[in-house]
Amino acid sequence: MTKLSVNINKIATLRNARGGNVPDVLKAAADIQKFGANGITVHPRPDERHIRYQDARELRPVVYTEFNIEGNPDRRFIDLVLEVKPDQVTLVPDAPDAITSNAGWDTVKHRSHLQDLIVLFREHQIRTSIFVDPIPAMIEGAAETGTDRIELYTEAFAHQFALRNPDAVKPYAEAAAIAAQLNLGVNAGHDLSLDNIAHFKQHVPGLLEVSIGHALIAESLYLGLENVIQMYLHRLS
Repeated sequence: MTKLSVNINKIATLRNARGGNVPDVLKAAADIQKFGANGITVHPRPDERHIRYQDARELRPVVYTEFNIEGNPDRRFIDLVLEVKPDQVTLVPDAPDAITSNAGWDTVKHRSHLQDLIVLFREHQIRTSIFVDPIPAMIEGAAETGTDRIELYTEAFAHQFALRNPDAVKPYAEAAAIAAQLNLGVNAGHDLSLDNIAHFKQHVPGLLEVSIGHALIAESLYLGLENVIQMYLHRLS
């Protein structure tokens, strides 16, 4: 079964909009795991507009499934990861002012930088994943960095699938097949939803984990958080 990691950034966004501690990010993470999710993802950004760096620290003893911290590996982010020691770190080439992730790494251009980061995290027994577009050269470049996994950036798939183009999944299936040949694990994330997750799962071989936040939290407003998590788990099974 493909694991479901729930990105709780949007819960922090709602909390920050009003101040105080409602909704409680730590309680949300505990409940999400109780409802059956296989992991918790956070993506702290430099301006801390949703998840704060302190949230990541306080979440470490709360997350008993799998803790994934993703973000742009600047010095502050690196220090946070080495302090918190999540199960997985996902490296994302976000600009500081990015609203959301919008591109994968150029793993050829940035190979040396990524190699150095992966060696560092591996010394601390932290699994690494690199955020990439479904482009063969980028998958091959990722393998040369020594990373454990890649995370396929799925916005293009989600956009085309919404336009009733089911073949939009083909580049991702091909990317996953290449990754398997190179002994890379495959994760995926960005704009995956209840509408498209089953199709993606069915056509992408060896999919280990999906990270879903925005859509899952939005769907939960109508259907309830526990129910939505169970719906995702059913589609991923």
